[in-house]
Amino acid sequence: MKLLLQSISALKGRQSSLLVRHRSFSTAAASNQAPAVEEYAKRNYANNVSEYNTVISSLTAQRRHFLLRDVYDDMVLDGVQPSRDVFHSLIVGTMKGSRLQDAFYYRDQMKAMGLVPDVPLYNFLISTCGKCKNSDQAIKIFEEMKRYELKPNGQTYICLLNACAATGNLDKVRAIVSDMTAAGAGLNKFCYAGLITAHVNKIPMTNDIADKIIELVISSKGWSSVESSHNGAENMMRMVSEEELYNLPTAEFAFRRGFVNRKLTVFHVAFHACADLKNVQATEALFNMLKENNEVPDLFIIIQRMRCYLNSGDLDRGVQIFEEHMESKRLPAIELYTTLVEGAMIGYTPRGMQLAQETLVNMNARNFFLSPKQGSDLLRIAAREKTGGYTTANFIWDLMQARRIIPTLPATEAYYNGLKEREIPADDPRLVLVGRTCDNLRQRLGPGGGRS
Repeated sequence: MKLLLQSISALKGRQSSLLVRHRSFSTAAASNQAPAVEEYAKRNYANNVSEYNTVISSLTAQRRHFLLRDVYDDMVLDGVQPSRDVFHSLIVGTMKGSRLQDAFYYRDQMKAMGLVPDVPLYNFLISTCGKCKNSDQAIKIFEEMKRYELKPNGQTYICLLNACAATGNLDKVRAIVSDMTAAGAGLNKFCYAGLITAHVNKIPMTNDIADKIIELVISSKGWSSVESSHNGAENMMRMVSEEELYNLPTAEFAFRRGFVNRKLTVFHVAFHACADLKNVQATEALFNMLKENNEVPDLFIIIQRMRCYLNSGDLDRGVQIFEEHMESKRLPAIELYTTLVEGAMIGYTPRGMQLAQETLVNMNARNFFLSPKQGSDLLRIAAREKTGGYTTANFIWDLMQARRIIPTLPATEAYYNGLKEREIPADDPRLVLVGRTCDNLRQRLGPGGGRS
């Protein structure tokens, strides 16, 4: 494959500059200043639809969704006609990156080329609206489907239900449920998950929210199948799980072996909601329900149970749940460590920050290493510490530097600003390095900074 594809697999950081160089070449070609064929071969990274589609898929897998528009523009400038498959890949990428305006742009481009979006593509668009918490647009897209005389499938209704649930539009969610039951389609686990999410996101939140969550979990025991409730070939081909399509909190773990028991989807959403609500009593009630059903809590549920206690300020119980799991010889995961670290940093108490640092040391000693996203998320949180020695933020930065991982621009900026607030000499090596990293990221990523 050409230079960009080689960089995708080996030198990911060079993609932005290659895209810019390619665009510069295309502009020069339009002004009759095309370089020699050999120079073109060096600068170009894709020649045809298939190669461009590979680039799009690679960028999506790397979560570099902000570069997709550059690739599409280069494709058009090169005179390569995008196919329906390319548009599907682009819209899946924007869905995963929660880039709603880009998704609408590709849809409009597709229609301008005479390609009518199909049902799977509309499902992806509705899902993107849900990720961006824009239920009004989700409803408009659903109405557009009907104008094109496309028949929504089961996944379409569940996408719409969960998109409305993301904004707490409980009345609309109930209306969708009524339409589904009137049509003879029973509610499945994803519908109950959406109902829980709708109640949690409703403003103002009702006082009986915990009771409602438990009630919905109990009701879900008799859930039935819905048409197209299983992943279609389109979704599987593009590595889009139903959890991601419906914006569930288990989306990023759906393909992790041993992490989630997919039979417990409703419990997953319920535990996650109770952790956010800091409702220990409801969390324990759900945990007891699991035991009564002879179900073993999976890693996701254990993490949410830890989060609930940590969010409510009970460090001791959070640590106890962590240690019980580690001693049980069950599957360990780095998310257990990062959850404990993040929870310990709540309030930035001396004891909590010490616990966070000790957990990071133990994690590293057991050969668990932070991914770029995990490291950036923890660094951004640790950087907000206003008192203390800033040792936890420094340690997270050092762990990432040791593995040659560059944090995201927002995380690096937060860390840099935190360093500047302390009495550190202007020529301090750490301060100079972090400042230079900020400048390099701003220059490489441009005005948007790759923030979305």
